[in-house]
Amino acid sequence: MVPYCTIPAVMESVVKDECSLGVVPIENSIEGPVGITLDSLAHKYDLKIFKEIIIPINQNLIVNPGCKLEDIKEVYSHAQALAQCRDFVNKHNFQQHYAVSTARAAKDIIGDNSKAAIGNRKIVELYGLEILKSNIQDMDNNETRFVVLSKKCHKRTGRDKTSIIFSIYEDKPGGLYRILGIFEKNNINLTKIESRPSKKGLGKYLFFVDFNGHMDDEIIQNILKEIEENTYYLKVLGSYPEF
Repeated sequence: MVPYCTIPAVMESVVKDECSLGVVPIENSIEGPVGITLDSLAHKYDLKIFKEIIIPINQNLIVNPGCKLEDIKEVYSHAQALAQCRDFVNKHNFQQHYAVSTARAAKDIIGDNSKAAIGNRKIVELYGLEILKSNIQDMDNNETRFVVLSKKCHKRTGRDKTSIIFSIYEDKPGGLYRILGIFEKNNINLTKIESRPSKKGLGKYLFFVDFNGHMDDEIIQNILKEIEENTYYLKVLGSYPEF
């Protein structure tokens, strides 16, 4: 998992042409959206989603060689990994400590059998640690969706998805319904809708929407034009092959 503190740094490196592509997490099947990614795309960086990647996430209890479960008093990991293993952590009454990444958590426990980390198998190889318990996440279908960011748009493939952000003029009955109705009347399927505070005051929101189709398709161009005419703010995050 990309550490939260480095997500803006990844985006910044793409903006500055230090790299052509950047990969960041955007949502997890258990814990939901990654807010810092959504907020950064909405407010700070003019980048396009070029591709999406969905990776199964298996969390493990990582310890020093020879450590036993009864030795452990504290557990370290980044916030989302701890949240994904909440049941296991609470069952064993471990004191939780947040780290900027699972790699940093593993480094922090080296040499202390009273401490454990939560993370993936590669960390074990990196720091000479051991896995005491495997697959400790609360749910087996734990997956994280990553997006590949670029300055360029992906060409149409015929099996595409488009992501947009918009904000309606004011919070009143039917406002969001009217915008979503544009998709319904054009028979375009929505695959996701998520709201985030717009940071412009209570009750003001941005809506993140994914839907089938490419922004170069005539029908999608017409939909985007109609949405733009009926919203306060619209930003197209890109069209890309559906995973």
